[in-house]
Amino acid sequence: MGLFLSFVIITLWLAHVAYTLMYVPVVWTSPWTYMHVAAQAYLSTGLFITAHDAIHGTVVKGRMGNNMIGCVAAFLFAGLWYPRLVVNHHRHHLHPADDSLDPDFHPSNNLVVWFLTFMWRYTTVWQLIIMAAAYNLLALRIEELRLWIWWIAPAFMGAFQLFFVGTYVPHRKPHTHDMPHRARSMHLNHLGAMLACYFFGYHSEHHLSPGTPWWRLWREKERRIS
Repeated sequence: MGLFLSFVIITLWLAHVAYTLMYVPVVWTSPWTYMHVAAQAYLSTGLFITAHDAIHGTVVKGRMGNNMIGCVAAFLFAGLWYPRLVVNHHRHHLHPADDSLDPDFHPSNNLVVWFLTFMWRYTTVWQLIIMAAAYNLLALRIEELRLWIWWIAPAFMGAFQLFFVGTYVPHRKPHTHDMPHRARSMHLNHLGAMLACYFFGYHSEHHLSPGTPWWRLWREKERRIS
């Protein structure tokens, strides 16, 4: 199932971004414009969720297969360097919401400062070079407005969705005694949790069972509340 879902997410992301870039004009008065942007942002979020599950070895059996899928998903998301994600994410699980040891946490608790710091920590020179090269190559054939609306804006939206639902909301202070691993879960029904961020809002469940893939986290939620 993990391999199938990763294939679906990656394929849909590629197909949708190619379709919109080549064929869909930007019409501000059309609701389809905003639906396409929202769909692409959600698929971008799915790319990172796929890379995240690969880090935990839950996409396929075997480290090599997970690394390959994780590298592809992270690269498509925004030219991210997968090995850096692996190191930082394991540090996050070892020291969740620790002021100095968790690379995903910021002690200020300020949404804007935390998000900007979060983005800075995962940005590399090579990522900037890759994204700039891709942008300039695509701009030779595709209108720049389309690049911004159909590709770049959804990528930023997906990054913020991941940060807000998967980092800020679950790990922000105060940390109370009923928060395993200093992680809280969103109080949503399963459909809302899926739409919010592929069940990643069930964050206590993820930290309690990091070997559970995203598409089974709702079951962990059910076990905790039963």
